Amino acid sequence: MANGGPVRHGFPHLETVRAAVTALYKRLSCDTVQTFSASVAPADVAFCDTDDLHLGAQRVAHEMVRHFRLPDARLIVGFREMTHAANVELAAGPEYFVELNDRFRTHRRDIGAALAHEVAHVYLHRLDLSFPGTAENEILTDTVTTYLGAGWLLLDAYREDAVSSQKLGYLTPEEFGYVLAKRALLFGEDPSVWFTSPQAHTAYVKGMAQARRDEQQPPLTAAGWAGRRRYAHDRRHAPAVQPAAPYAFSPDPAGRLRVSFPCPTCHQRIRVPVRGRVRARCGLCRTVLECDT
Repeated sequence: MANGGPVRHGFPHLETVRAAVTALYKRLSCDTVQTFSASVAPADVAFCDTDDLHLGAQRVAHEMVRHFRLPDARLIVGFREMTHAANVELAAGPEYFVELNDRFRTHRRDIGAALAHEVAHVYLHRLDLSFPGTAENEILTDTVTTYLGAGWLLLDAYREDAVSSQKLGYLTPEEFGYVLAKRALLFGEDPSVWFTSPQAHTAYVKGMAQARRDEQQPPLTAAGWAGRRRYAHDRRHAPAVQPAAPYAFSPDPAGRLRVSFPCPTCHQRIRVPVRGRVRARCGLCRTVLECDT
């Protein structure tokens, strides 16, 4: 939790975020991801200063458990002084003990954001889905929290001005915006209407721009003129010289050229023949892609 200190910006963890989206689809399936089309509603996690601290925290925790389809999980929420925003004991269950930073005693509107991340830890623990290394696993958790509809709270908890700052989670604000944009493009959702933080809105706009660029890479037909020209050059020299681009060329067993590239939705690599206009369907997320190979 950045609390008054510098906030890192940009997209330093982008490849890990994309790997996390792919891992989520592989573990859940496209059909299960589609069941998370509704995000956590602001009214369901609203927390004002007049609410009882512990009863309110338990109420919000229950809402997160419901959102992540964990009806048999019970969260017991407490508060203590700590460096991080929160911590959860990943035991066998069904009871899980969550500790929140004492800061949330007076910053109650962000309790939902902290609990979203911790309940996602429980969800991933039960799925037996993890990445090696603490940092990578936390990035996985932030990505899953956001992609499945609760992470807009984490981005909205980001606030920064000339004299103070607050950010929850391990992704940068722009990376949270990127994952939110991926979700928005998938479900036709506009999470920006829920933001109370102007800095969150700015980060979301930057994340959406990055997500749009994923959809405009060759050999996709939405690629711009410069990208198409570079692709044509790389294709002429393939497979002897591999391009410094997301796509890669290789011959099939019969010697015919094929190109592989990441799906702009789930980032699973797709391989199609190099023969002009091709319609490809991602086998993982079922996105239909118009390509000009």
